[in-house]
Amino acid sequence: MKNETVYCQSEFDTLTEVIVCEPTYMTIKEPINETQRKYMKENIDKELASSQHRTLIETMRAEGVNVRMLPPQASFPEQVFMRDSGFTIENVLYVARMESEIRQGEEKELANFLKAIDRPFQPIQEGTIEGGDVIVTEDVIYVGASGRTSSNSLSMLEQNHGSKQFQWVPFDHKYLHLDCVFQPISKHEALVYPEAIDSEAYQLLSERYDCIEVSKEEQFNLSVNVLSIGEKRILALPQNKKTNQALRDRGYTIIEVDFSEIIKSGGSFRCVTLPIHRQP
Repeated sequence: MKNETVYCQSEFDTLTEVIVCEPTYMTIKEPINETQRKYMKENIDKELASSQHRTLIETMRAEGVNVRMLPPQASFPEQVFMRDSGFTIENVLYVARMESEIRQGEEKELANFLKAIDRPFQPIQEGTIEGGDVIVTEDVIYVGASGRTSSNSLSMLEQNHGSKQFQWVPFDHKYLHLDCVFQPISKHEALVYPEAIDSEAYQLLSERYDCIEVSKEEQFNLSVNVLSIGEKRILALPQNKKTNQALRDRGYTIIEVDFSEIIKSGGSFRCVTLPIHRQP
């Protein structure tokens, strides 16, 4: 029987419950991606980042999403990127195992929070895996070979989800996680930055999806890393004008939220949200 408090079958079904963490202590201490290297000297305006994050929360709540707030901890400057410390496949919510030393320990904070809000979960027992590398669809789970996610972490997932196919997707590690270069927005359409993805893997993706290719400039602004909240509604950055227009031309409602301060650390809307329930 399906657990009704935890369920995600895709990246684009109607989002009903999500976990976020405010960027109260957000800072770039040790650059772990190209974006952070660019903004290391300038760093993060925490007050502006918090204001933009609050607008995101208000926007989601206005769209009917139940937003859960995990308390931030000063020892975790990357904690705002909730997607990496957990992910949901069908009726199982997984607590990840982080590869980057600066982020190790965020998983324990998530596990304690899930206990407090009475949501069941399973911790990953082997290898390392970060939720930014896990893309969920009805029949295939795409897993990014980012260097932060190891193939031996998949054994538990494969056992728990026998009806799913798991597809390993190699891509250029400098783009951090798979969700920065590939994300389905419907059963037949996906946002993609093909230059970052292994050619053989991209061929397989393009056979399944009508790929909406984004430019190098808009990929840097994380135009792939949108958040679908269901019924063709997508939260996106206003600066990514070409990508947003391409989506509007396909019938999507684009809800623009300025997230320009937070993306300086290399993550956008998908990165900062951990869906724990989507209504199929």
